[in-house]
Amino acid sequence: MLRMASMAFLASVALTACNMAPSSPAPMAQAPAAATASMAQADPATTMNGMLVGPNQMTLYVFDRDATGSGKSVCNGGCATNWPPLMAPPGAQAIGDWSVITRDDGASQWAYKGRPLYYWVKDGKPGDMTGDGVGNAWRTARP
Repeated sequence: MLRMASMAFLASVALTACNMAPSSPAPMAQAPAAATASMAQADPATTMNGMLVGPNQMTLYVFDRDATGSGKSVCNGGCATNWPPLMAPPGAQAIGDWSVITRDDGASQWAYKGRPLYYWVKDGKPGDMTGDGVGNAWRTARP
């Protein structure tokens, strides 16, 4: 009997608390716009051992045939199969030395200082740089 009375009391307190809640939620404090922007997007790559690496810590490369600052990649089709681009998510925006280019297929790719960035399919683990010098046209990307 005491247990049932206790449960009834707790239920009435809970219902009273629900009925006393404001009809609209209190406004939440907003972070300053600059802080929100920096939280929303970080640099797409980092530096390791003097070279740029992607979020997976794999080496990034630049292609000598890409015209710096053109906003275009000339590595498409089979080239992009061997040299996968460092893709940018939808809505990504330029930040600092980083820009976003639109590829021939409409996808977005990151570029650093105007140069599109790529991985090399034959690099097997973080730290590999086996693409450096391939075809005398591929170079490790450096800050």
